[in-house]
Amino acid sequence: MVIRAKYDAAQTTPDNRRHWANADGLSANAAANADVRRTLRNRARYEVGNGCYLKGIVQTLANDVVGTGPRLQMLLDNGENAGANHSIEVEFARWAKAVRLAEKLRTMRMVRAQDGEAFAILFSNDNLKSPVKLDLKLIEADQVATPAGKLAGDSGAVDGIVFDEFGNPVEYHVLKGHPGGGSLSGATQFDRVPAESMIHWFRADRPGQSRGLPDILPAIPLFGQLRQYRQAVLDAARSAANIALFMKTNAPAGGEAAEVEPMTEMEFSPNMAVFGPEGWEPYQIKAEQPATTFAEFCTGLVGEAARCVNMPKNVALCDSSGYNYASGRLDHQTYFKSIRVEQSHMEIVVLDRILAAWLSEAAKVFGIGPDNLEDVDHQWFWDGHEHVDPAKEANAQASRLASNTTTLAAEYARQGKDWETELRQRAKEVALMKELGLSSPQAAPQAPAPNGEKPDREDEEEDRAAA
Repeated sequence: MVIRAKYDAAQTTPDNRRHWANADGLSANAAANADVRRTLRNRARYEVGNGCYLKGIVQTLANDVVGTGPRLQMLLDNGENAGANHSIEVEFARWAKAVRLAEKLRTMRMVRAQDGEAFAILFSNDNLKSPVKLDLKLIEADQVATPAGKLAGDSGAVDGIVFDEFGNPVEYHVLKGHPGGGSLSGATQFDRVPAESMIHWFRADRPGQSRGLPDILPAIPLFGQLRQYRQAVLDAARSAANIALFMKTNAPAGGEAAEVEPMTEMEFSPNMAVFGPEGWEPYQIKAEQPATTFAEFCTGLVGEAARCVNMPKNVALCDSSGYNYASGRLDHQTYFKSIRVEQSHMEIVVLDRILAAWLSEAAKVFGIGPDNLEDVDHQWFWDGHEHVDPAKEANAQASRLASNTTTLAAEYARQGKDWETELRQRAKEVALMKELGLSSPQAAPQAPAPNGEKPDREDEEEDRAAA
């Protein structure tokens, strides 16, 4: 017996032929070739530069992922490395401030959202006001390209990146000038930057993908539609407001009505009684725009567009007026998980590379650091997310600590703080308070509901969301 299995999605019919016309079987690198990526970058930059919502989405994403910048905690063993942890953390923080590391990381996150990939070159900056002269130079994706004909026939090169037989980047080709800068020589001459000095951060959505595509790629056409719809609503409202009266007649063709040229305009002065032509009846056009569906269209479109970066609608709109507490918490849980994934990816691809290069230089300058820099135990701390109800979060935190289901290290990490640093600071404060004769304030227990009343439904929803 012959079994013939069919899938509806694999059928091509006259009704869906045009819908699937652009579906192809290209490889990841062929589908994202240089011309395609250039077009997508230009259009994404245009939409980000001209759309308030999209600009806000990209900036909010960068602020939430990077925040005020990562903090380093070294985890070297005691012994001969005793005291090195604190010294490395302090000096790295000073260097990060000197090179404006947090600002550059935020730029890299915004660039990855609109360009699809971010590039940074590690180099030595002698003018840097820091003992360690390591610095980061951000370059646009347009400059990482191989001019036509320079490496023709090299099967290991993919538009500015040369790979070895195992698929590892060996070198990057960086144009001496930006292709859009107007310099012909700068767009044809390039430098060969070794892979050890280049940081390339992008999200690979397909196996074998070597260059990145914008994170906001699916949302690019949507914001063009939003501007078109908004302009159409504005034009309709303006047209309705510009016409004071419209004259119409019910007389049949050839009937008894004064002859009036079509589209004739009549000027009126204030406080005047005006008599229209015989057989014609005036009526006023109602300014029915903007329609009530305009706000619904905008919020629905922004919510759809923000989904491709895992951002909830109330964050993308910067408006939670239609949310209750539990709904907001539920939406934020998915978003915050996405943020943690982004931060982990940045740690591996960007920060660990920077730390390894910095430790190599710091060992020469300060004489601190482990002997083996290949695998240094460390941890990165990021800004914590503020809780909407601090009292409930404090009670939940106390319960977790009392039941031994969490640790101080984990609770401080939620706030982006180093538990050792915070405890040392707290010990100093308690000691000083005792010296000054001040009593340490104790946290007051949560007050029960008056008269034994049960919490309302919204409080129950909040408790379930926090659980």
